[in-house]
Amino acid sequence: MNVLYIGAGFVGVCSAAVAADGGHTALVFDIDEKKVHAFGSGDKNTIDSCLYEKGLSDLLTTHADRIRFTTAYKEVDAFLDTCDLIFICLPTPEVAETGESNLSYYYAGLEKIAASLMLRNDGRQTQYIAIVNKSTVPINMADETQRVLESHGVRNVGVVSNPEFLVEGKAIEGSLHPDRIVIGAWTEKDFSVLRRFYERFVDVPDTQYIEVNPKEAAAGKLLANYYLFAKLAVCFDVIGRTAESFADVQFESLKKIVSSDARIGSWGFHDSLYAGGSCLIKDTRSLAYQLHEVGQDVSLLQETYDANNRQLDLFLARATTEAGVVWKEKKIALLGTAFKRDTNDVRNSPSFHIVEVCQEQQVSQIVIYDPSAMSTFQQHVPSSELIQYVDSAEMAVNQADIIIIATDWPSFKNVSTIVLQQEKKPLIMDGRRLLQEGYSALRQHGCDIIAVGSPFLPKQV
Repeated sequence: MNVLYIGAGFVGVCSAAVAADGGHTALVFDIDEKKVHAFGSGDKNTIDSCLYEKGLSDLLTTHADRIRFTTAYKEVDAFLDTCDLIFICLPTPEVAETGESNLSYYYAGLEKIAASLMLRNDGRQTQYIAIVNKSTVPINMADETQRVLESHGVRNVGVVSNPEFLVEGKAIEGSLHPDRIVIGAWTEKDFSVLRRFYERFVDVPDTQYIEVNPKEAAAGKLLANYYLFAKLAVCFDVIGRTAESFADVQFESLKKIVSSDARIGSWGFHDSLYAGGSCLIKDTRSLAYQLHEVGQDVSLLQETYDANNRQLDLFLARATTEAGVVWKEKKIALLGTAFKRDTNDVRNSPSFHIVEVCQEQQVSQIVIYDPSAMSTFQQHVPSSELIQYVDSAEMAVNQADIIIIATDWPSFKNVSTIVLQQEKKPLIMDGRRLLQEGYSALRQHGCDIIAVGSPFLPKQV
């Protein structure tokens, strides 16, 4: 099938790569020349530097004959004559902190594609095309999309919702072996088109292929992300806080006890300083906004959002309230700028807030290191007299007064060894419980430790 992707962001490029792997021909349009050049370069290092996602550069280089990236809209116009599917993969960010979705990118893209659709096949519009919302959009968006298309006189099209459930860091693996595919459509014709596209996943034992209507599909995406976000918030704000409040109560022991219940499961038992990323926060806020607009009480959704913010604030405050630290004139080592491991995505990274707090507290220097996301973070937080970026965790930790672990990169587990080899006795703030096996040795070395899921661990010398 011939498939057009509008938007070469995380969702668009990963989905297009997997489509090409499935034998389809994909054209990906985006106005960002840098991204288009990187993804179409055929060079794995260039692709990874633009978007680090395990397996992505392999698919893009292996199937370069079936996937093309362009900023030239005339290529889109020509492609529409034989196009079977259009996936809209445009950003729908939150407006400030209101929960409302900023649909300006979506509408601009839809208006442009609608004008072109009306002219396809020399104006005859003979080629049937299913237009698929892969962007996370409001529940009623399929109706609104249909309205815009009809206002332009577009015919012979269907509107489908096919929400994306990709997990960053595992997006390619998850797309090649999905646990579910959700198709929301009103007509059998559109279901048939999408079954052809997803043929290798229909009637496969390990994949649930779910057909619903477009509103149910859109609502299901928001609800799934809210539910995951709520599980994390419970872990942070209840289970983790319990382990922090009582001596001789280990977070890992609580995790074993609670998660061994099959009704509860193990997902979400990751005590952390914050749950970031592009989806969980935004989708929870969007769901709250939409429910509030129709008169529903959204206090539970709001509390989940508040609990996540509270987790980060309390973690940082413990340096003062429990360790008695005065931040002023301290040298800070900030390890991790990606919102989580295995990605270079910094959206909603806790490190943004950490830098702000450090600046407010008038620290002397913030030395930052991340193995993958540092250059992306630096675009938002440039180097300065206060902020320095270095090439290794060892360089960051050297002579630091406070070490903050903000991302769960496995390589950061070596920080214990680095600290034990130096004379400096920094306060270690383990926001991911990465160093738990070394807590005893670090305390004996003379380090105070603040870790999510543990009471204050003072030095033992």
